[in-house]
Amino acid sequence: MTVSRRLPVVLAWIVLGAGLALAQQLSGEWSRRAPMADLRTEPGTVALDGKLYVIGGSTKAVDDLATALVYDPATDTWADIATMPRGLNHVSAVAAGGKVYAVGGFSGRVPGSRETRRVHQGAEPFVFAYDPRANSWSTMAPLSAPRGSVGVAVVDGKIHAIGGRGLDVKTVPIHEVFDPATGKWSEAVPLPRKRDHMAVIAARGLIHVIGGRTDDRDDNVGDHDIYDPATNSWRSAPPLPTPRSGGQSALIGNLIIVYGGENSKKTFDEVEAFDLDQNIWLSLPRAPTGLHASAGASIGDTIYFPGGSTGPGGDGTTAQLLTLRLK
Repeated sequence: MTVSRRLPVVLAWIVLGAGLALAQQLSGEWSRRAPMADLRTEPGTVALDGKLYVIGGSTKAVDDLATALVYDPATDTWADIATMPRGLNHVSAVAAGGKVYAVGGFSGRVPGSRETRRVHQGAEPFVFAYDPRANSWSTMAPLSAPRGSVGVAVVDGKIHAIGGRGLDVKTVPIHEVFDPATGKWSEAVPLPRKRDHMAVIAARGLIHVIGGRTDDRDDNVGDHDIYDPATNSWRSAPPLPTPRSGGQSALIGNLIIVYGGENSKKTFDEVEAFDLDQNIWLSLPRAPTGLHASAGASIGDTIYFPGGSTGPGGDGTTAQLLTLRLK
């Protein structure tokens, strides 16, 4: 069943000098498309060649899913693709050179113990590349240190892996860069402040790292840092108005959309957009539901949010495919 909800027009007034100016008029529509066959939270999600790829994640029963799916918006249908070499949750996904890359993640296993079902445990260094033409995965050079909930973005064909959590469940500021042409990683200037579960978006040759947490999910921050690969340097930008972590984000047109997130008590339904042209944040109408642990990807004029959890932690894990189309 399709459920649509048209967003009302939003007028954002911004103080410019001594006066007020109309910054942006936004409208859009929320919908639900065909759900996945199974529940899935904390997967990697990325768009490539007009299709949506969802890889790994977890359920209430399985910490480290290796299964992967592809969604075709043209037919509103899902299909299975080859499974990853290793199951992972909190795995990050990015597209480069016609392939899907899975970077880092957690197994859910406590090192040196048989105990399982521990969130953020079992950080892994794995990097896998999926070739849609061959429907197969390859194992690439690993991260320098195991970590999950890593932020990933591509600039000039190179993959940046930023922040995340390591084997000791500690958040790190590590920043390294993978060159698919050489198959090697190199170091880059680390984040100004360590964090994970943040939004990481490449736009106009720069990388925006927004929000996230420094430790626990109640340690959410609104930090907005921008990395310039040309100078290997960071600078600060206007902070996220509603500090949160574990949300979904995507670039569409001149806007970086940040939706949802969590703390220990709730999931967020806030939707905020950073206008790259005006260097300001805009507030969109709230989403139909709070959500975290989904990830986002844009195809055309629509952003797709598969799976995730409507409650904090793993509560309310869903198979839904929620979409937002801006107008």
